[in-house]
Amino acid sequence: MKKLENYSQLVGTSFHGDTIETTPNTLIKLSNSVEAEYFADNTGEDKTNFVFELLTNDGIPFSVYDWKQYRQLGFDEVVTFHIGTHTGSDSKSAVKALKQILNRK
Repeated sequence: MKKLENYSQLVGTSFHGDTIETTPNTLIKLSNSVEAEYFADNTGEDKTNFVFELLTNDGIPFSVYDWKQYRQLGFDEVVTFHIGTHTGSDSKSAVKALKQILNRK
């Protein structure tokens, strides 16, 4: 997993049906370990509370975000996060990379 170098790499990404279940804290720690950007506005007032922007080791840009929870999330609560990528196959690759990293922790 790598830090996304340029936000423009995420332009045009969308949800292709893939999700991952984990906690916000787990994703925050992952982002911090690779010095990646993440955005948190955990108020429940918007469609997302957390957005994580990452790059797989193969160079696939992706985002990880909660969607329409409309409530404040617990940092250690298991949440279903959506994966945003350019293509369905990129989405599958991002999920696979995330699961590999998260299962090591």
